[in-house]
Amino acid sequence: MSVGPAAYARLREIADQLPRIPGAGKVEIADGGIVVTLSPVLRHELAVLRISQQLNARLPRTHPGCIAHGGADLEDVGLGLRRNPDLMVFPEAALEGEDASLAPHEVLLVVEVVSESNPGTDHHDKVRDYAAMGIPFYLLVDPRTGTGIVHSEPGYDSREKFVFGDVIAVGPWTVDTGVLRTYA
Repeated sequence: MSVGPAAYARLREIADQLPRIPGAGKVEIADGGIVVTLSPVLRHELAVLRISQQLNARLPRTHPGCIAHGGADLEDVGLGLRRNPDLMVFPEAALEGEDASLAPHEVLLVVEVVSESNPGTDHHDKVRDYAAMGIPFYLLVDPRTGTGIVHSEPGYDSREKFVFGDVIAVGPWTVDTGVLRTYA
């Protein structure tokens, strides 16, 4: 659900004023509301770290000046969306800007590691949102099942499934999923 600019501005104002609560993770804006997620478990963070290490080792050859980094917000005011992906690939210089969030046109790849508490968000809502934002690649890693999906092409019409242990192509990069662990 898209919201108008005034409603989105109000949601952003409220989201930015929310106190930081222990155990609360990310604050996002989607579907016309504010979404607060729980802090991820350690296996989730390990998956993010291992994927970022692999991407950061390859980026100097494929996309000099780009980094794989988590923690930044991704915002599309026109769509009324602010997401905070687990990991994104974008030009490092974007962090030097004055904006509070990255713009979708700056981002080459988003990575989400599915949380045990809200898998539908990563499998459905974020697929819709990242495709609408025009992000070229979305890597979805699901430690609940030891599987994942590489979404690509406009609108994410291409979906390549994998199981942990596969070496997968994500656009111009490869990721060895043998270093990932399930939650169990």
